[in-house]
Amino acid sequence: MLTVLSTLDGLDSALSGSSGRPLLLLKHSLTCGTSAYAHEELEDFLSEPGPAVDACVVHVQPGRAVSNAIAERFGIRHESPQLLLISNGQVVWHASHHRITRREIAAALDRHAAAPSDRP
Repeated sequence: MLTVLSTLDGLDSALSGSSGRPLLLLKHSLTCGTSAYAHEELEDFLSEPGPAVDACVVHVQPGRAVSNAIAERFGIRHESPQLLLISNGQVVWHASHHRITRREIAAALDRHAAAPSDRP
C-alpha cells in the first residue's frame, strides 16, 4: 500500500522510518501516462511477496514543495516519474520513466536493502 506524502513533516517522518526498513518513494505526475505505468508497476510489486519495505508517493502537481525538497535534500535532479530507494536516510538507488519496473525494483532491493520478508 502506498502512503501519499503531501507535507514536509510527512516526508521527514517517512525518511526517519527508513532507518528501520527500506523506503520506496515515488514521484508521480497525475497527468502523465508513463507515470501511471510506473505507479502501476510499483503497486504490482508491492502486492507480491517480498522484502519488508515502506512505500510512499508524492503527487508532484499538488505536492510541488515536497517534490522539490526531495530533489534538494538528495541532490538528485527531479524527474517524473521517479522512484527512489532510501535506506538509513540515504538514496541507494533511483530510476525514472520506463526503468521503473517490478523487476528493477526487486533487483534494487536485493542489491541495496535486503530486509526480512513480511509482505503478504
